Amino acid sequence: MKKHTVALAALMTLTTSAWAASQTVTLSVSGMDCPVCPITVKKALTQVPGVSQAEINFGKRLATVTFDSSKASVEALTRATRNAGYPSMQVEGAK
Repeated sequence: MKKHTVALAALMTLTTSAWAASQTVTLSVSGMDCPVCPITVKKALTQVPGVSQAEINFGKRLATVTFDSSKASVEALTRATRNAGYPSMQVEGAK
């Protein structure tokens, strides 16, 4: 019985992982006016559960974020930047 339970738990883990989809979005982040701002934005984004990577382009005022869509959403990402003092919005058609 114990072997069946372990096998079932392993199967459930693999199945759940298969449903998780990695997604990458680009956010336009307004208000980044100083060289320290990207650090704050990156910290806010990486604290969102499911975010695996956040790259900030200070010159273009963009954040490219990779996240697990089963754990995070674009709304959660924009909320995180807004709460950190940097409103953002998704750039449509960008990756």
